[in-house]
Formats: sequence, structure tokens, C-alpha cells
Amino acid sequence: MARPRILVVGAGFAGVECVRRLERRLQPGEAEISLVTPFSYQLYLPLLPQVASGVLTPQSVAVSLRRSAKHRTRIIPGGAIGVDPKAKICVIRKITGETLDQPYDYIVLAPGSVTRTFDIPGLVEHARGMKTLAEAAYIRDHVISQLDLADASDDEDERASRLRFVVVGGGYAGTETAACLQRITTNAIKRYPRLDPRQIKWHLIDIAPKLMPELGDKLGRAALQILQKRGIEVSLGVSIAEAGPDKVTFTDGRVLPCRTLIWTAGVAASPLVGTLDAETERGRLLVTPELTVPGMDGVFALGDAAAVPDLAKGEGAFCPPTAQHAMRQGPRLADNIVASLRNQPLAPYIHKDLGLVVDLGGRDAVSKPLGIELRGLPAQVVARGYHWSALRTNVAKTRVLTNWMLNAVAGDDFVRTGFQAQKAATLKDFEYTDAYLTPEQVRAHTASLTVRG
Repeated sequence: MARPRILVVGAGFAGVECVRRLERRLQPGEAEISLVTPFSYQLYLPLLPQVASGVLTPQSVAVSLRRSAKHRTRIIPGGAIGVDPKAKICVIRKITGETLDQPYDYIVLAPGSVTRTFDIPGLVEHARGMKTLAEAAYIRDHVISQLDLADASDDEDERASRLRFVVVGGGYAGTETAACLQRITTNAIKRYPRLDPRQIKWHLIDIAPKLMPELGDKLGRAALQILQKRGIEVSLGVSIAEAGPDKVTFTDGRVLPCRTLIWTAGVAASPLVGTLDAETERGRLLVTPELTVPGMDGVFALGDAAAVPDLAKGEGAFCPPTAQHAMRQGPRLADNIVASLRNQPLAPYIHKDLGLVVDLGGRDAVSKPLGIELRGLPAQVVARGYHWSALRTNVAKTRVLTNWMLNAVAGDDFVRTGFQAQKAATLKDFEYTDAYLTPEQVRAHTASLTVRG
């Protein structure tokens, strides 16, 4: 009898934790496990701003999937671009561009999220995100190159546009990105004697009336004060009306010279969700507390792409798309697949939120562990301690800790890697959001397989 085929889509926190639990709980002959991911590493997303600022090396936050002692999962290098739940086939585009039709008995959908964009003129052509390792490395090169080019220029207008940086999004990603990158430009300017430090201007804007409202009014104001004290101009109730190659227009009418626009204004579930033609909640797959997709046999979903009921908060609440929940949903879903294989009852996912941490670089941070409000060095200790403990391997922990210590002792460096292409990449180039099929295309594709078979 053929072994049941378990296909996991996505190597984020949710997908990797699910795979690791399956490897521990299932006997080698009990099921066949496959993982679809374009890269054979798990990205520790919360530390990307520190990669962009050069505090951490890219390798530090990219944890190899092949270091597990029990590793026996087949890794398919590519991305899922469509799922047909009736035919039980997942359409995969490999990194070579070839299409693979992968049958499954159980599928775990953990494709994560992509940067949420809006129909703003010039946005996708001129903005950069902070969602992938490539984007973080690209932004670091780009920011340092603006300092180099401004230093070499005698045109004051060009200098003004190159030394103004705009970050859109007052959530964790945007706030940490602005804070970490502002520190590197402030420290770097000492190495550019031809530049006036007062010319470097950082703007953080958000359409919301408050900065990081999840932290509460008190800590939100504390974070705002830290940013303003550093010279970052924070504008709330404002967004981008238009983006150009050397200027941005705000919705309040301001037009600013700018060649660096970083867009972190929220995330949306992976477009893969739309290929299933299933019920959604604000774009995320609606699932049961047991993480199953109603009406679809053998289909499970979790993480950023799933609207998981938050039983700890009560009826009508859904778990926020955070690493904290994804890391815990993965093992629960794996246990439910094992239970399904062994004809045992499935258990619901329940987890009480442990709090939030925001690392603003240096000794600056605001944290709210278990509802306790902290700021300054104590908050920084909690923030970095949490991130360090969440890293999955001892190798990753050693690398991150070494990087932090080296940065604290030796300070920043301002070297461009040279990987930046002459042609600036767009959001779509980094996140491949235009690669997915429609539900109709998926059904037509799987139907053609049946005809050929």
C-alpha cells in the first residue's frame, strides 16, 4: 500500500515547525513528506531590519532546512502557483521555470504573505519592500549608494533627493526599518566630510492616527518620542499619493525630493489563497480551530495566509499574522495530521498572546511582554532575548549573538556588496506576485492532465 503523501507549502515559521513535528512523530514508512519552497532556508523575518542596517549578516537570519538531525523531507525548489482541492493536485513552478504537478493526500498551506500594495501611481515601480532577504540586502546597498552618490555630486538638488528617505508604514516592520536604517546613515555621515549631516532626512509616515497602536498609547508615544529625538520626522494620517524616481507626493499635498521609498504598509495573504476558490476572511483562508479548510478534504492552512479563530480571545476573534502564532500553529497542525492518519480526533489551536517586542536599534526599544510595559535597555534585553531564543538552531543563535557583539564593539561598516543591479528591481521582482494562476486556470490545467492520462 502506497504511503500517504503530505505536501507542505511554504518554509516560514508555520511550515517549518509543522514539518519538524511531522518528522519527529511519524515513522519513516508511515508517510511521505514534501516541502515546497524556493529557498532551502527558513527566514527569521523579524530581524530583517537589522540585516538591512548591517547589524546582522544575511546568513544569520537564514536558517538551513537541512541541519535537522531527523531531516528526511523532500524539498521541492519552487513555489506553488495553484491548488486544485478536488483533483488533489498542487501546481508548482520550480526555480528553473518548469511546471510540476504534485499530487497529495494531505496539503498544508503555509505560503505566508506578500507586501500589500494599493493603486498608487508609481508605487510598484519605485518603492521597495522589507519582506524578503533579497529586499533587505538590496535596501542596504541602495541606502549606502545614495550616500556615495550624494558625496560625489555637486548638484544640490540631486543631493537633496538622494539624502531624503521615506518609509511608509507605522507598524513594527516600518518603525524598526526606519529606526535601524536611520542609525546607519547617522553613523556613516562621519565618513563623508563633504556632506552636511543636516541634509540627511528620514520620514516615517502612516495613514493611521497612532504609531503601533497594538502597543498601547503609552508605549506608542514612547516609540514616537525616541524616533523624533533621533531626528526622524513622523507624520500620521498621511500616505503616498504618487511615487516617482526622484520625488514623492504625500496625500497632504507635500512634494518631497526623494530617491528612496520603502513601503511596509501592511501585508496581504499570498495570492495562492485565491487559486482555491475557498471562503476567506479579509483575504485569508477561513479555517476551523483545528486548522482545516471547511469542505475541502485533506486541506489544512495556517500562518499569515489563514484566518485562524483565536479561541483565547473569544468568539469572532482571529489570530494576528505574527511569528508567535505561526510557530505554535505548525506543531498543532502536524499533530492533527498525525491524528487524522491514525483515525484519532483532531484538537483545536489555542494560544494566549505573549506580548510584543520592538527593537529600535542600539539601546532603544519598547516591549510589552505579558502585558508589562518596558522601554529602553530593559525592553531591548527582552526584545533581543526573545528573538535569540526563537531562532531554531544553535548555529543561528551563535551567528546572531556574535554579530550583535561585534557590532556593539566595532560599530557599523558602510560597505556595499555590489550585488545591486544597474536596473532597480520592483516589488513584483522580489515577491513574484504576478506568477499565480486563477482558479479557472488551475482547474483547466488539472483537467488537461486527466485527458492526457
